[in-house]
Amino acid sequence: MKALRMGALFVLLLMAEVMFISAGALPQLYDPQSAAATHVADRYIADAVEETGSPNFVTAVLADYRGYDTLGETTVIFTAGLATVLLLRVSKGSASKREGDSAAEEEQV
Repeated sequence: MKALRMGALFVLLLMAEVMFISAGALPQLYDPQSAAATHVADRYIADAVEETGSPNFVTAVLADYRGYDTLGETTVIFTAGLATVLLLRVSKGSASKREGDSAAEEEQV
């Protein structure tokens, strides 16, 4: 059991290091010279209506340009919610089983 905890701690520290290194490579916030501010945003504004057929820029970006990204984010949020519900049901069910087991043991004594 201790080896499992040490392995989990190692993986946690490794992932934290990867996140900090990756965050250092990101552009500064609100940088007007970043790629997103100089290339992508102008193209979205200029060509969104013709390329997507949607008069709303937000809908065009979320549904057409970044559709797979939006689908992935929705999947992650749904999975997290489902996991939370399942964990709460399991802990509630195991608590009632423990209460039932202790009551059964008291009756045997």
